[in-house]
Amino acid sequence: MASLKKNHPLILTGLVTIDLTATALSLLLAYTLRFYTDIVPVTKGIPPLSLYLQALYPMLVIWPIVFKLCGLYLPRRGHSKIDEFVTVFQAVTLGTLFLITFNFFFFPLTTYSRLGLLYFWAIDVFLIGIGRALFHDLISYARSKGYNLRHILIAGAGELGQLLVRKARYYSGLGLNVRGFVDDDPAKQGKIIEGVPVLGTLDDLREVIQTHQIQQLFIALPLSAHERLISILSTLDREYVDIKVVPDLVQYVALKGGVDELDGIPIVTLRETPLQGWNSIIKRGFDILLSLIGIILFAPVMIILAILIKLTSPGPILYVQQRMGLDGRVFNMYKFRSMYVNAEQRTGAVWAKKNDPRRTKIGAFMRRTSLDELPQLFNVLKGEMSLVGPRPERPPFVEQFTEKFPQYILRHKVKSGMTGWAQVNGWRGNTSIEKRIEYDLYYIANWSLLFDIKILLLTLWKGMVNDHAY
Repeated sequence: MASLKKNHPLILTGLVTIDLTATALSLLLAYTLRFYTDIVPVTKGIPPLSLYLQALYPMLVIWPIVFKLCGLYLPRRGHSKIDEFVTVFQAVTLGTLFLITFNFFFFPLTTYSRLGLLYFWAIDVFLIGIGRALFHDLISYARSKGYNLRHILIAGAGELGQLLVRKARYYSGLGLNVRGFVDDDPAKQGKIIEGVPVLGTLDDLREVIQTHQIQQLFIALPLSAHERLISILSTLDREYVDIKVVPDLVQYVALKGGVDELDGIPIVTLRETPLQGWNSIIKRGFDILLSLIGIILFAPVMIILAILIKLTSPGPILYVQQRMGLDGRVFNMYKFRSMYVNAEQRTGAVWAKKNDPRRTKIGAFMRRTSLDELPQLFNVLKGEMSLVGPRPERPPFVEQFTEKFPQYILRHKVKSGMTGWAQVNGWRGNTSIEKRIEYDLYYIANWSLLFDIKILLLTLWKGMVNDHAY
């Protein structure tokens, strides 16, 4: 079913054409604004247009690659125009940075006006954003008139078939038009389910397909009814209709499932570690670079905190605590000590609470501002943690939460993080475990480097102070 994740070839061609045309036009407009208007006086002469046009060649390669990596050539999946504009902003910014880097290494003697590049970046974001918005409006209008739709029929009006209808509506960019169901349940005959009519039984398949001009049949039968699959396939062997089977395993799919192939044998993946191959290398490199920068930048703050901790209470500066990380491996997580020594000797492993008497004076401030977490930059550098990911918990809590919430264990399919999607949305400390699991799994399933950058920026934007950090 990989084709469902892709735009129609005509739509994809239209999007690529808009992006590259807008980019070429932006380059010409930026050149004109910079050198043939009086907005900012030209003091070093006007370079030939050909010098700027040669930048188009790497752009024709860089822009489609960056836009694809940013997901701009996938169906919009219910996202708003604002969401797409933000993604275009990110993609053009990355593309411009890559272009500057490419020029630095391969054409070191060729220099472009910095103001001209700024003009180009701003114009390109605007033109591509507007062009794509108008194009999507055109596609929506065409589909409202019945063009560029795939008419589908669903065999099975149970929970799986109804879920398929809801998904088809939500991912409107796919252009799936559900004409109806066929189902053997007598109670469902002639009924409207999820706004879609039941058009007959499985024995009526050929007639329904011909009458309603069905292009794709989705077989969404429960496991108990799969003995009908052979008869359905034999019935339709002379029909010009695409047949897709939706396995009744949706309830067991976690993170991002998929379909692989082993020498022609399809294999359905229900659970898989999402960060593999180049993705894991990119994320690790990103962690190493930013953790080193963070250690250097925050070194004065960490030194001051270390001195204050030593002066205000007896005991070590660092508090080393066992946490569970990637694949359930236990590691020693570093924090600045914010509580008195042996604070849990009587209570054991318990959540911190408001006005917790175990905290030191400087500890209360550090926990409130999350400054006690700064030593975890060394955990990131060592590879035990990541800058972004689900927050690690102590083994006793992990065992407790896993028994109550089975999906909790899926948080350990990636490295734990200093900050995460759940945390920037307010779910940290002694808050809802269900919500944290929901946000953490969303992060894992939708990981990208841009998503990590967004979370880091939100962490800084919203500040590290949190009402639930006791």
